[in-house]
Amino acid sequence: MKIEDLGNLRGDVLLFGGPYSNLQATEAVFIEAAARGVAAENVICTGDVVAYCAKPAETVALVRASGIAVVAGNCERQLAAGAMDCGCGFEAGTTCDLLSAGWYAHADQAIGTEDRAWMADLPDVVVFNHTDRRVAVIHGGVTDIARFLWSVSDEAAFGEEVALLRAEVGDVDIVVAGHSGLAFEREVAGVRWINAGVIGMPPHDGTQDTAFAVLSERGVALLSLRYDAEAAFADMQKAGLRQGYDRALLSGRWPSEDVLPDQLHLGPLASG
Repeated sequence: MKIEDLGNLRGDVLLFGGPYSNLQATEAVFIEAAARGVAAENVICTGDVVAYCAKPAETVALVRASGIAVVAGNCERQLAAGAMDCGCGFEAGTTCDLLSAGWYAHADQAIGTEDRAWMADLPDVVVFNHTDRRVAVIHGGVTDIARFLWSVSDEAAFGEEVALLRAEVGDVDIVVAGHSGLAFEREVAGVRWINAGVIGMPPHDGTQDTAFAVLSERGVALLSLRYDAEAAFADMQKAGLRQGYDRALLSGRWPSEDVLPDQLHLGPLASG
């Protein structure tokens, strides 16, 4: 396991996940960081820079040029390894599994050797100190980079992850994750577990806004991100990515609920 320690971070820390090849959303989150006075060294991405949308190479270039810290997502690991799929572990034949083939092939064709080498070198965990708290940032889980953990997941699942994480990096007070695509905050297994959400796809709540998090001395705020969804949709149409994730950018509804737990209830985030 590769661990990157950022040391002591002062001031607000902006955390986001899943740019998902959505160039417009990625541009918007960096504009948001600048507007809040958050420097690049205080911005962290939880991974999956590349996924559903139309601009994988351009999005990677923007993220790399920004100088922010990035945790490896399953998409980065799979592309770096030259794998044939995204590695999400979708059950064969499900809608999510079938839809992933189209966008992954598009990303695989677009990402070059240098970017794959960058992906291969990304850390599995980023840690830092913030005020009197120790924070660890991961993608999905320690047991499985593509593990889906939701706000309603069993506490035992979180406990398993926290125990393994502490075995690798020592004691932590806050865990920040991504992968599932839905932002939440929960006190569980002796830590504050924060899913920062993703910026590249709306959280299946009927709105076009996506999500990010800001960690301050007062705590964490889960906030909505507004960006040019129409332009991102147009890019997907032009690229021939018309399997359903294109329409999700405008409708705010995912093309499949296969991956969601039945008991999950979705609500709006605070405005960014």
